[in-house]
Amino acid sequence: MKNIKDYNLEDLKNELKGMGEKPFRAEQIFKWLYDEKVESFDEMTNLSLELREKLKENYTMCNFQILKKQESKDGTIKYLFDVLDGNAIETVLMRYHHGNSICVSSQIGCKMGCKFCASTGINFIRNLSSGEIVEQIIKVEQDTGERISNVVFMGIGEPLDNYDNVVNAIRRINHPKGLNIGARHISISTSGLVPKIYQLAEENIQCTLSISLHATSNEKRSSMMPVNQTYPIEELLQACRDYIAKTNRRISFEYALAKDNNDNLEDAKQLVKLLKGMICHVNLIPINKIENGQFDKSSNENIMKFRDYLNEHGIVATIRRELGSDIEAACGQLRRKNL
Repeated sequence: MKNIKDYNLEDLKNELKGMGEKPFRAEQIFKWLYDEKVESFDEMTNLSLELREKLKENYTMCNFQILKKQESKDGTIKYLFDVLDGNAIETVLMRYHHGNSICVSSQIGCKMGCKFCASTGINFIRNLSSGEIVEQIIKVEQDTGERISNVVFMGIGEPLDNYDNVVNAIRRINHPKGLNIGARHISISTSGLVPKIYQLAEENIQCTLSISLHATSNEKRSSMMPVNQTYPIEELLQACRDYIAKTNRRISFEYALAKDNNDNLEDAKQLVKLLKGMICHVNLIPINKIENGQFDKSSNENIMKFRDYLNEHGIVATIRRELGSDIEAACGQLRRKNL
């Protein structure tokens, strides 16, 4: 059956029209799905019994089940969700003073093979549908009773490898009658799929684009991220410059610092050269040790020296606050344990 959460408002209006219903019914359904967050069509009490029966016959609500829930000492919560086909994904709720952020997955497994990411160990199975992406937010809000104010596409999978579903999900997350989360509070992280960066620039979505850079030479980046062999640093950064010119939006560069690999002053100097003149921000990430991983976390001293050098030379840089590492919910640690 079709997942009703896969439809945007206009498409749902067309679906209902085909069933002989008035288009305004779609807005009522949207309100039940995204405002009230009901889990059954029977709860949509302002719809006729006949329409509710039609909906049950033709659509599923795609209500994820919580297989496991772990809470960190810092308040971060990691969810292992049953996506209802025998597979599972992980989603993380992070609490900040400015509001709640959710890290959503976009695929079951990942094709990118980044050497510092635990998702590398998961065989790619399939893309998540737009409704399955949105359902992660709905389920966390249902479970906690708390409002999500920020969404980051940094969970399992490469978001731009599931381009259409991710963009459709963002439109529903952002829609005033959907989850109504501001586009500037939504961030898409990519390992660097250059053609999709150009495509995203044409979408007129005011979300933040985050680029996983992590190295300043092709040799080093290719050893960490196989995608660099297809889209080397020069092509990637040109796409970023063109994206900025087209959207007038600042790009965020993610840079995971690994001990004795990419965390020395020469790397910092080269990074300044690469990013000079760009409207950007560098998010420094203390790399997290993963099972069978070849990289270790850089020292706090090196991390701060790296940050200070960038800031002193005109590149705005901050160190990402580490959340949830005690439950393997921090950056790069998501996989699908305990299935």
